[in-house]
Amino acid sequence: MISKWSASIVRAARSVRGASAPVTYSLIALCCMLFLAGPASGLNPAYGAGDGLLAEQRAYFRRWGVIPAELFEASAGSALTPATALFVHGSWVHLLGNMLFLYVFGAMTEERMGRVRFTLFYVGCGYLALLGYAVVNADSEQSLVGASGAISAVLGAFLYLFPRARVTSLLPFLFFLPVRFPAWIVLPFWAALQWLGAGRASDGPGVAYLAHLIGFGLGFGYASVRYGRPTGPTRVRAAPAPAPEGENQP
Repeated sequence: MISKWSASIVRAARSVRGASAPVTYSLIALCCMLFLAGPASGLNPAYGAGDGLLAEQRAYFRRWGVIPAELFEASAGSALTPATALFVHGSWVHLLGNMLFLYVFGAMTEERMGRVRFTLFYVGCGYLALLGYAVVNADSEQSLVGASGAISAVLGAFLYLFPRARVTSLLPFLFFLPVRFPAWIVLPFWAALQWLGAGRASDGPGVAYLAHLIGFGLGFGYASVRYGRPTGPTRVRAAPAPAPEGENQP
């Protein structure tokens, strides 16, 4: 009996301090710190205000984001931008939407994959998602930033690994009342929204839905090849629907 109580206390303590998913929480902390320190937050006085701040933001996004028309030049700096862009966000809504989904779905996926494999999976799929978008939109001069190509991969892997996990969603057409659905309903619905969004997308500023679809497919495909049968039902924290704002084209 005492051993059972001890095991329960250890599990509870690990849950509170986030020891079971340190990579997920470290990624969230890193993205938030970089956003607060950068010009997009508007909180760092070093970047000025007004038109000066806007100019600094554009320069920042062009330096660290993906510019498809420049990506395939013979430049090591350009080749790294699909990785650096994963840690840059264009607005508060962009940041908070992405971090919410990483928080909800990242921890369980990390626990299933392991820390090192999850880190490589996250960065690798995020890189390939942005690269795939750049290939299709090779003439675009818009800078592309955001973590949601990688986060979409996490969603795809989560769908395969935990298809019966019940996700609490806040649906706008139900007046944002919380309802619980299994992941095999919520996440394909999210993917369908990205597909519809990609079909309506233009070359102007907005959300790079195609990067979401590529990331989602990579994540689901990787999990289906790497792992065996999905696990049984479980509960997941609340997440809004539709999903994160995603890669931004500031």
